[in-house]
Amino acid sequence: MNILKKSLFTAVCIALCTVLPMAFHAIPNGGILFSPMHLPVLLCGVITSWPFGLFCGIVGPLLSFLFTGMPGAPMLPQMMVELGSYGFMAGLMIRIMRTKSLSANVLVSLVIAMLFGRIVAGCARAFLFARGSYSLPMWISSYFISCFPAIILQLVLIPLICKALDKAGLLSEKTA
Repeated sequence: MNILKKSLFTAVCIALCTVLPMAFHAIPNGGILFSPMHLPVLLCGVITSWPFGLFCGIVGPLLSFLFTGMPGAPMLPQMMVELGSYGFMAGLMIRIMRTKSLSANVLVSLVIAMLFGRIVAGCARAFLFARGSYSLPMWISSYFISCFPAIILQLVLIPLICKALDKAGLLSEKTA
């Protein structure tokens, strides 16, 4: 995938970071349950590469905040750290994975990226954003329990989207 295609795909994912939260927030607790910004950021990292995934993870929440007010100002820096970590690690891991299956490569990359992003975000929240008032049970609750439907959705949809893009001939050889 050349730089123009990567840039265009990243722009679409950044736009989705604005549109998807508006759609999911129409559902009661939809924003919390489905983490709508996470999906395009993880997808961007897997499809393009780590620099584009990192960029999408930082710029997506920022533009969403500027256009829609979501996420709220107190959560914006935390979301930028978390989503930037997801995009970075998803893009890095997909280049490292060398199984014979695209789905396995994507799935393992996603799991590692999700764990990495949650650890980075938890540390950032504990040491920078909520110093002294953040605990391990709060981290587990907010990053694993309350967003469990989002985790499942991401682990199902992203490999399916990658498979469809691969069949359409839109993935690079490194991803496929």
